[in-house]
Amino acid sequence: MDGALMAGLKGELQQLDVVTFGESMALMYAEGDGRGLGSGRELAQSFGGAESNLAIGLARLGCRCGWFSMLGDDPMGRGILKGIRGEGVDVSRAVKTKEAPTGLMLRESARGKLSVYYYRSGSAASRMTPELLDAEYIANAGILHITGITAALGSSCLDTVREAIRIAKQAGVRISFDPNLRLKLWTVEQARPIIQELAQSADYFLPGYDELGLIYDTDDEETLLANVRRLPGMTVIKSAGNENWLVQGGELHRRPFEHINWLVDPVGAGDGFAAGFLAGITKGLSPVEALKLGSIVGSLVVQEPGDWEALPLWSEVEAILNRTGHIER
Repeated sequence: MDGALMAGLKGELQQLDVVTFGESMALMYAEGDGRGLGSGRELAQSFGGAESNLAIGLARLGCRCGWFSMLGDDPMGRGILKGIRGEGVDVSRAVKTKEAPTGLMLRESARGKLSVYYYRSGSAASRMTPELLDAEYIANAGILHITGITAALGSSCLDTVREAIRIAKQAGVRISFDPNLRLKLWTVEQARPIIQELAQSADYFLPGYDELGLIYDTDDEETLLANVRRLPGMTVIKSAGNENWLVQGGELHRRPFEHINWLVDPVGAGDGFAAGFLAGITKGLSPVEALKLGSIVGSLVVQEPGDWEALPLWSEVEAILNRTGHIER
Protein backbone atom coordinates (compact mmCIF):
# COMPACT_ATOMS: atom_id res chain seq x y z
CA MET A 1 0.00 0.00 0.00
CA ASP A 2 1.72 3.23 -1.18
CA GLY A 3 2.77 5.58 1.59
CA ALA A 4 1.68 3.17 4.33
CA LEU A 5 3.85 1.98 7.18
CA MET A 6 3.17 -1.04 9.37
CA ALA A 7 2.52 0.24 12.87
CA GLY A 8 4.33 -2.63 14.54
CA LEU A 9 6.42 -5.66 13.67
CA LYS A 10 4.22 -8.59 12.79
CA GLY A 11 6.28 -11.12 14.67
CA GLU A 12 5.07 -14.65 15.32
CA LEU A 13 1.36 -15.18 14.69
CA GLN A 14 -0.47 -15.68 17.97
CA GLN A 15 -3.82 -17.25 18.71
CA LEU A 16 -6.32 -14.51 19.59
CA ASP A 17 -9.76 -14.82 21.14
CA VAL A 18 -11.17 -11.90 19.16
CA VAL A 19 -9.95 -9.80 16.22
CA THR A 20 -11.69 -6.56 15.30
CA PHE A 21 -11.02 -3.60 13.03
CA GLY A 22 -12.40 -0.13 12.46
CA GLU A 23 -11.74 3.56 12.84
CA SER A 24 -10.43 4.98 16.09
CA MET A 25 -10.44 8.78 16.15
CA ALA A 26 -8.86 11.50 18.18
CA LEU A 27 -11.41 12.85 20.66
CA MET A 28 -11.63 16.35 22.07
CA TYR A 29 -14.27 17.46 24.54
CA ALA A 30 -15.13 20.16 27.03
CA GLU A 31 -15.04 18.64 30.51
CA GLY A 32 -18.19 18.86 32.63
CA ASP A 33 -21.67 20.11 31.81
CA GLY A 34 -22.59 23.68 31.01
CA ARG A 35 -21.26 25.63 28.07
CA GLY A 36 -20.55 23.50 25.04
CA LEU A 37 -18.00 23.66 22.26
CA GLY A 38 -17.13 27.03 20.81
CA SER A 39 -17.40 28.75 24.17
CA GLY A 40 -13.68 29.24 24.68
CA ARG A 41 -13.38 26.51 27.28
CA GLU A 42 -10.30 24.32 27.40
CA LEU A 43 -10.62 20.95 25.68
CA ALA A 44 -9.44 17.62 27.03
CA GLN A 45 -8.19 15.02 24.59
CA SER A 46 -8.47 11.27 24.32
CA PHE A 47 -9.48 8.85 21.57
CA GLY A 48 -12.37 6.55 20.82
CA GLY A 49 -13.93 4.16 18.38
CA ALA A 50 -16.43 1.34 18.85
CA GLU A 51 -14.01 -1.38 17.77
CA SER A 52 -10.99 -0.17 19.75
CA ASN A 53 -13.25 0.38 22.77
CA LEU A 54 -14.37 -3.23 22.51
CA ALA A 55 -10.80 -4.46 22.09
CA ILE A 56 -9.67 -2.61 25.21
CA GLY A 57 -12.69 -3.93 27.11
CA LEU A 58 -11.84 -7.50 26.14
CA ALA A 59 -8.18 -7.08 27.08
CA ARG A 60 -9.14 -5.74 30.51
CA LEU A 61 -11.37 -8.78 30.98
CA GLY A 62 -8.43 -11.09 30.38
CA CYS A 63 -9.03 -11.95 26.72
CA ARG A 64 -6.45 -11.96 23.94
CA CYS A 65 -7.61 -9.40 21.42
CA GLY A 66 -6.27 -7.82 18.25
CA TRP A 67 -7.36 -4.55 16.65
CA PHE A 68 -6.26 -2.94 13.41
CA SER A 69 -7.11 0.02 11.21
CA MET A 70 -5.45 2.74 9.19
CA LEU A 71 -4.27 5.80 11.10
CA GLY A 72 -2.63 8.99 9.97
CA ASP A 73 1.11 9.11 10.58
CA ASP A 74 0.52 12.15 12.78
CA PRO A 75 0.67 12.91 16.52
CA MET A 76 -2.93 11.84 17.16
CA GLY A 77 -2.56 8.58 15.22
CA ARG A 78 0.64 7.71 17.03
CA GLY A 79 -0.99 8.53 20.37
CA ILE A 80 -3.99 6.33 19.61
CA LEU A 81 -1.78 3.42 18.64
CA LYS A 82 0.32 3.80 21.77
CA GLY A 83 -2.79 3.99 23.96
CA ILE A 84 -4.43 0.87 22.52
CA ARG A 85 -1.18 -1.10 22.63
CA GLY A 86 -0.68 0.02 26.23
CA GLU A 87 -3.98 -1.62 27.17
CA GLY A 88 -2.65 -5.01 26.09
CA VAL A 89 -4.30 -5.15 22.66
CA ASP A 90 -2.30 -6.55 19.75
CA VAL A 91 -1.95 -3.80 17.12
CA SER A 92 0.62 -5.49 14.89
CA ARG A 93 -1.65 -5.27 11.82
CA ALA A 94 -2.50 -1.59 12.22
CA VAL A 95 -1.11 0.69 9.50
CA LYS A 96 0.00 4.32 9.57
CA THR A 97 -0.09 6.40 6.42
CA LYS A 98 1.24 9.82 5.49
CA GLU A 99 -1.41 10.17 2.78
CA ALA A 100 -4.41 10.94 5.02
CA PRO A 101 -5.00 12.23 8.55
CA THR A 102 -6.36 10.49 11.61
CA GLY A 103 -10.10 11.13 12.04
CA LEU A 104 -11.36 13.52 14.71
CA MET A 105 -14.51 13.74 16.79
CA LEU A 106 -15.64 16.48 19.12
CA ARG A 107 -18.07 15.86 21.96
CA GLU A 108 -20.06 18.21 24.14
CA SER A 109 -22.61 17.95 26.90
CA ALA A 110 -24.66 21.12 26.88
CA ARG A 111 -28.09 21.79 28.40
CA GLY A 112 -28.34 18.14 29.36
CA LYS A 113 -27.84 16.87 25.80
CA LEU A 114 -24.87 14.90 24.54
CA SER A 115 -23.74 15.70 20.98
CA VAL A 116 -20.91 14.26 18.87
CA TYR A 117 -19.44 15.92 15.77
CA TYR A 118 -17.35 13.91 13.30
CA TYR A 119 -14.48 15.11 11.14
CA ARG A 120 -13.66 11.83 9.42
CA SER A 121 -14.38 12.41 5.73
CA GLY A 122 -11.17 11.52 3.87
CA SER A 123 -9.57 10.14 7.02
CA ALA A 124 -6.96 7.39 6.90
CA ALA A 125 -9.46 4.77 8.10
CA SER A 126 -11.98 5.74 5.43
CA ARG A 127 -9.38 4.59 2.87
CA MET A 128 -9.29 1.01 4.13
CA THR A 129 -9.41 -1.59 1.33
CA PRO A 130 -9.45 -5.39 1.34
CA GLU A 131 -5.69 -5.33 0.72
CA LEU A 132 -5.28 -4.20 4.33
CA LEU A 133 -6.49 -7.58 5.60
CA ASP A 134 -4.12 -10.29 6.76
CA ALA A 135 -6.11 -13.43 6.04
CA GLU A 136 -3.95 -15.63 8.26
CA TYR A 137 -4.33 -13.20 11.17
CA ILE A 138 -8.14 -13.30 10.91
CA ALA A 139 -8.20 -17.05 10.38
CA ASN A 140 -6.22 -17.56 13.58
CA ALA A 141 -8.85 -15.85 15.75
CA GLY A 142 -11.77 -17.40 17.60
CA ILE A 143 -14.16 -14.56 16.73
CA LEU A 144 -14.11 -11.73 14.18
CA HIS A 145 -16.01 -8.68 15.44
CA ILE A 146 -17.28 -6.11 12.95
CA THR A 147 -19.57 -3.07 13.15
CA GLY A 148 -21.85 -1.14 10.87
CA ILE A 149 -19.70 1.94 11.41
CA THR A 150 -16.92 0.56 9.23
CA ALA A 151 -19.42 -0.36 6.52
CA ALA A 152 -20.72 3.23 6.59
CA LEU A 153 -17.35 4.86 5.96
CA GLY A 154 -17.38 4.25 2.22
CA SER A 155 -17.58 1.62 -0.49
CA SER A 156 -13.98 0.44 -0.03
CA CYS A 157 -14.58 0.00 3.69
CA LEU A 158 -17.73 -2.00 3.01
CA ASP A 159 -15.73 -4.15 0.58
CA THR A 160 -13.19 -4.68 3.36
CA VAL A 161 -15.90 -5.79 5.79
CA ARG A 162 -17.31 -8.24 3.25
CA GLU A 163 -13.89 -9.67 2.49
CA ALA A 164 -13.11 -10.07 6.20
CA ILE A 165 -16.37 -12.00 6.59
CA ARG A 166 -15.47 -14.22 3.64
CA ILE A 167 -12.05 -14.97 5.15
CA ALA A 168 -13.56 -15.72 8.55
CA LYS A 169 -16.28 -17.97 7.12
CA GLN A 170 -13.77 -19.92 5.08
CA ALA A 171 -11.61 -20.47 8.17
CA GLY A 172 -14.50 -21.41 10.48
CA VAL A 173 -14.08 -18.25 12.57
CA ARG A 174 -17.27 -17.10 14.30
CA ILE A 175 -18.55 -13.62 13.46
CA SER A 176 -19.89 -11.01 15.85
CA PHE A 177 -21.72 -8.01 14.38
CA ASP A 178 -22.81 -4.86 16.20
CA PRO A 179 -24.73 -2.56 13.82
CA ASN A 180 -23.74 0.58 15.80
CA LEU A 181 -26.07 2.62 13.62
CA ARG A 182 -24.68 6.15 13.15
CA LEU A 183 -27.15 8.36 11.31
CA LYS A 184 -24.53 11.09 10.88
CA LEU A 185 -22.67 8.68 8.59
CA TRP A 186 -25.53 7.37 6.45
CA THR A 187 -29.29 7.43 6.21
CA VAL A 188 -31.55 4.68 7.48
CA GLU A 189 -32.46 3.86 3.89
CA GLN A 190 -28.80 3.42 2.99
CA ALA A 191 -28.01 1.44 6.13
CA ARG A 192 -31.00 -0.90 6.25
CA PRO A 193 -30.16 -3.38 3.42
CA ILE A 194 -26.47 -3.53 4.33
CA ILE A 195 -27.05 -4.11 8.04
CA GLN A 196 -29.62 -6.80 7.24
CA GLU A 197 -27.09 -8.43 4.91
CA LEU A 198 -24.33 -8.39 7.55
CA ALA A 199 -26.70 -9.69 10.23
CA GLN A 200 -27.28 -12.75 8.05
CA SER A 201 -23.55 -13.52 8.28
CA ALA A 202 -23.32 -13.20 12.07
CA ASP A 203 -23.11 -15.91 14.68
CA TYR A 204 -23.70 -13.16 17.27
CA PHE A 205 -25.85 -10.18 16.23
CA LEU A 206 -25.69 -7.40 18.85
CA PRO A 207 -28.20 -4.60 18.07
CA GLY A 208 -29.88 -2.17 20.42
CA TYR A 209 -33.66 -2.39 20.62
CA ASP A 210 -34.15 1.06 19.09
CA GLU A 211 -31.72 0.18 16.29
CA LEU A 212 -33.77 -2.91 15.48
CA GLY A 213 -36.84 -0.74 14.93
CA LEU A 214 -34.92 1.28 12.35
CA ILE A 215 -33.27 -1.74 10.74
CA TYR A 216 -36.57 -3.55 10.20
CA ASP A 217 -38.75 -0.45 9.84
CA THR A 218 -41.21 -1.34 12.60
CA ASP A 219 -41.82 -0.59 16.26
CA ASP A 220 -43.89 -3.74 16.81
CA GLU A 221 -42.12 -6.03 19.28
CA GLU A 222 -43.44 -9.29 17.85
CA THR A 223 -42.46 -8.29 14.32
CA LEU A 224 -38.95 -7.42 15.49
CA LEU A 225 -38.60 -10.76 17.26
CA ALA A 226 -39.94 -12.61 14.22
CA ASN A 227 -37.25 -10.96 12.07
CA VAL A 228 -34.34 -11.87 14.34
CA ARG A 229 -35.66 -15.41 14.84
CA ARG A 230 -35.21 -15.91 11.10
CA LEU A 231 -31.50 -15.09 11.34
CA PRO A 232 -29.10 -18.06 11.34
CA GLY A 233 -27.20 -16.94 14.45
CA MET A 234 -28.20 -15.79 17.91
CA THR A 235 -29.26 -12.20 18.57
CA VAL A 236 -28.48 -10.21 21.71
CA ILE A 237 -30.72 -7.15 22.02
CA LYS A 238 -29.44 -4.32 24.20
CA SER A 239 -31.69 -1.96 26.13
CA ALA A 240 -35.13 -3.41 25.47
CA GLY A 241 -36.81 -1.23 28.07
CA ASN A 242 -34.87 -1.99 31.26
CA GLU A 243 -33.69 -5.37 30.03
CA ASN A 244 -31.21 -7.02 27.71
CA TRP A 245 -32.53 -9.94 25.63
CA LEU A 246 -31.04 -13.05 24.08
CA VAL A 247 -32.84 -14.75 21.19
CA GLN A 248 -31.46 -18.23 20.54
CA GLY A 249 -33.12 -21.13 18.78
CA GLY A 250 -36.45 -19.33 18.84
CA GLU A 251 -36.31 -18.86 22.63
CA LEU A 252 -36.26 -15.43 24.28
CA HIS A 253 -34.22 -14.93 27.47
CA ARG A 254 -34.60 -11.65 29.36
CA ARG A 255 -32.02 -10.16 31.72
CA PRO A 256 -32.96 -7.07 33.80
CA PHE A 257 -30.47 -4.22 33.95
CA GLU A 258 -27.98 -4.46 36.78
CA HIS A 259 -28.42 -2.08 39.71
CA ILE A 260 -26.19 0.98 39.50
CA ASN A 261 -25.37 3.47 42.21
CA TRP A 262 -25.34 6.46 39.88
CA LEU A 263 -25.38 7.30 36.19
CA VAL A 264 -22.40 9.42 35.13
CA ASP A 265 -21.84 8.91 31.39
CA PRO A 266 -23.76 6.57 29.03
CA VAL A 267 -21.08 6.77 26.32
CA GLY A 268 -19.41 3.41 25.73
CA ALA A 269 -22.05 1.34 27.52
CA GLY A 270 -22.94 -0.62 24.38
CA ASP A 271 -19.28 -1.34 23.61
CA GLY A 272 -18.78 -2.43 27.21
CA PHE A 273 -21.79 -4.73 27.02
CA ALA A 274 -20.51 -6.29 23.79
CA ALA A 275 -17.05 -6.78 25.32
CA GLY A 276 -18.58 -8.47 28.36
CA PHE A 277 -20.76 -10.74 26.27
CA LEU A 278 -17.93 -11.81 23.95
CA ALA A 279 -15.59 -12.27 26.93
CA GLY A 280 -18.16 -14.63 28.39
CA ILE A 281 -18.34 -16.60 25.14
CA THR A 282 -14.53 -16.88 24.88
CA LYS A 283 -14.33 -17.98 28.53
CA GLY A 284 -16.69 -20.85 27.77
CA LEU A 285 -19.81 -19.49 29.45
CA SER A 286 -23.24 -20.29 28.08
CA PRO A 287 -24.87 -17.51 26.03
CA VAL A 288 -27.27 -16.80 28.92
CA GLU A 289 -24.33 -16.50 31.34
CA ALA A 290 -22.50 -14.31 28.80
CA LEU A 291 -25.60 -12.10 28.66
CA LYS A 292 -25.30 -11.58 32.41
CA LEU A 293 -21.61 -10.75 32.07
CA GLY A 294 -22.35 -8.20 29.36
CA SER A 295 -25.00 -6.59 31.55
CA ILE A 296 -22.57 -6.28 34.46
CA VAL A 297 -19.84 -4.70 32.32
CA GLY A 298 -22.29 -2.26 30.74
CA SER A 299 -23.55 -1.23 34.17
CA LEU A 300 -20.02 -0.49 35.38
CA VAL A 301 -19.14 1.60 32.32
CA VAL A 302 -21.98 4.11 32.83
CA GLN A 303 -20.83 4.91 36.37
CA GLU A 304 -17.61 6.59 35.23
CA PRO A 305 -16.84 9.10 32.43
CA GLY A 306 -15.09 8.27 29.17
CA ASP A 307 -15.45 6.27 25.95
CA TRP A 308 -13.20 3.42 27.13
CA GLU A 309 -11.60 4.69 30.32
CA ALA A 310 -14.39 3.26 32.49
CA LEU A 311 -14.18 -0.27 31.09
CA PRO A 312 -13.64 -2.58 34.10
CA LEU A 313 -10.93 -5.07 34.89
CA TRP A 314 -11.83 -8.74 35.23
CA SER A 315 -11.16 -8.51 38.99
CA GLU A 316 -13.90 -5.86 39.32
CA VAL A 317 -16.40 -7.98 37.43
CA GLU A 318 -15.40 -11.10 39.33
CA ALA A 319 -16.02 -9.29 42.63
CA ILE A 320 -19.62 -8.65 41.53
CA LEU A 321 -20.08 -12.22 40.33
CA ASN A 322 -18.73 -13.50 43.66
CA ARG A 323 -20.62 -10.80 45.62
CA THR A 324 -17.40 -9.62 47.24
CA GLY A 325 -17.99 -6.37 49.08
CA HIS A 326 -15.84 -3.28 48.66
CA ILE A 327 -13.30 -2.74 51.45
CA GLU A 328 -12.67 0.98 51.83
CA ARG A 329 -9.58 0.81 54.08
